[in-house]
Amino acid sequence: MSATSGGHGPVLGVVGWSGSGKTSLLEHLIGRLAGQGLRVNVVKHSHHDVELEPPRKDSARLRMAGAAEVMLASPYRVAILRELRGADEPSLLEHLARLAPADLTLVEGYKWERIPKLEVFRPSLGRPALYPEDADIVAVVSDTPRPDGAGGLAWLDLNDPDQVLAWLQNWMR
Repeated sequence: MSATSGGHGPVLGVVGWSGSGKTSLLEHLIGRLAGQGLRVNVVKHSHHDVELEPPRKDSARLRMAGAAEVMLASPYRVAILRELRGADEPSLLEHLARLAPADLTLVEGYKWERIPKLEVFRPSLGRPALYPEDADIVAVVSDTPRPDGAGGLAWLDLNDPDQVLAWLQNWMR
């Protein structure tokens, strides 16, 4: 998959172990980019079962009755709930195809997808860095200095989200 998919602008994965700070970093980046008038989409992968509405609400009842998809629409937001019912999970490419056009699409999770990625790495978690084994990682955001052997990767300061924002804006060009 290329860094640009359809009308979704560049696609950048944000990967790292649980607790590394991916979501906090994404919140900052999305807030700043949206504040500049950019449209940012996010695809967030979860390994957990996701329940988005209480079981007794109409949309949940219709889904549980057997509807393949339920679109919940209001003046404020739209959600599409698809029951897989044993079918394979759709690919990242299929998810991207469903999104509205955007200037940038960020993907949280999907560690092993073949897309450019930004790794959020905290050695204090006791988990190994992903970048030595993943050639698709183009930058690392960490709370520790750049180690020897990091090659040509951009090494960014997790405690300086504006530095990460500047890198991202340059990467998008």
